[in-house]
Amino acid sequence: MMDNNYDIIVIGAGSGGLSVGMTMNALGFKVLMIAKTDKDIGGECLNDGCVPSKALIHVAKILQNAKTAETFGLKLTGIADLGKAIEYVTQRQGIIRKHENATELRKQGIGIALGEAKFTGKKEVTVKNTRYEAKNIVIATGSKPRELNVPGVENVNYFTNSSIFSIDYLPKNLLVIGGGPIGIELAQAFNSFGTKVIVVQHGNKILEHDDEQVSSILLQQLEQEGIKFLLNADLESFSSTNKANIKFKNGKNRTVDFDAVFVGIGRELPLDVLQLQNAGINTKDGKIIIDKHLRTTNKKVYVCGDVAGDLMFSHAAEFHARILVNNFLSPFKKKLNNDNMSWVTFTNPELATFGLNEKQLQERGIPYEKLEQTFNADDRAITDQYQFSQTILYISKGNFLKKEKILGGTMIAPNAGEIIQELILANTAGLSTQEIFNKIYPYPVASRVNQQLIVKHKQKIISPFLKKLVKIAYKIFS
Repeated sequence: MMDNNYDIIVIGAGSGGLSVGMTMNALGFKVLMIAKTDKDIGGECLNDGCVPSKALIHVAKILQNAKTAETFGLKLTGIADLGKAIEYVTQRQGIIRKHENATELRKQGIGIALGEAKFTGKKEVTVKNTRYEAKNIVIATGSKPRELNVPGVENVNYFTNSSIFSIDYLPKNLLVIGGGPIGIELAQAFNSFGTKVIVVQHGNKILEHDDEQVSSILLQQLEQEGIKFLLNADLESFSSTNKANIKFKNGKNRTVDFDAVFVGIGRELPLDVLQLQNAGINTKDGKIIIDKHLRTTNKKVYVCGDVAGDLMFSHAAEFHARILVNNFLSPFKKKLNNDNMSWVTFTNPELATFGLNEKQLQERGIPYEKLEQTFNADDRAITDQYQFSQTILYISKGNFLKKEKILGGTMIAPNAGEIIQELILANTAGLSTQEIFNKIYPYPVASRVNQQLIVKHKQKIISPFLKKLVKIAYKIFS
């Protein structure tokens, strides 16, 4: 008879679920992981999110670079083949799926149950009429795209991130609803293939969670590429299968023609199927009620990833997983703290953000100094043509006894997500600006701009008195 008692059950096998399940298994615990189907292993990131979008963006960048090459005499002919690009996306997913599937996980000793999971007790879940019990259960069921609900939508077969990577034609006119990360990334990608793209955004800026000073630079770059943005506007209705009615906040209206619509208006949590009430797990406003340790109202059931209703990133799910594993094994419990969280929008140029922003610093009453720098005078930016780029950095106020710490910041630049990594490390590890100041950078790596910003800052605080002391020291010791 099968033993259906486990040390831990993980419902969901995306970034967070896999991190918890595989780590606990590696530590010698008996683990059961539950996924709807074998293909669902890998979660949103592998199937409909990070992996396919970045693969498509990779192809789009190749096309962008090819177009740029015409400046130097190279003549291009032909039309980009989206079908080939989708084949490439699927191929890249397949490589990763080779080690993220039921067979491979079972080889590692992890129990796998495929099907819908529902709670049937405080520490019990049922999958296809089979009951499983565990000391602790982790809900890592992710999120799904929010559906569009406007008049006429029933006549339009629109795409979300769950379906766009299976598209079998290249749209001539793509209407993107939502100016968030996935909408902006895909708008630029399809524009690179030759599609005419219009983005409708409810607010007066794109990427509402990023600093407007840098997001406006990205907006300008995307507009220069030919993408049109309708800000302070909403999709009011569809008047036919290929016409959308847009209404602006100033009362004006506009009709937009399209042959494809992409919708990126946020995420929602699919909780109903779990039957949480059977385990004493309470919800509010469509979210699971949790404490700072990611525990539900049933203290033996935890959440991980999107279902926590927190920042919906794959790396946030991995961060949750580390907290949970620590708290399963240590008397020193960790709390969820996003002060060092970071994220990247993978457009070209990229927009990267980390740590605390200016509003958070002001709300908490934390003394800080704001450092800003364009890339106008950076040699690498000059050679590679990205002088429009910019960095904003927030540092704590220091003195002779107290070091300046990096509190947060944002950057827009090609490969900003890579260039900014040392600043993220400094923020996470509590390093001071002096560490960046003292670092020896090979010339002319792109990340030298980080040091340039710190050097300029330190030059500004050289007082007349300090200059006098330096001159005296020079006379004595040189």
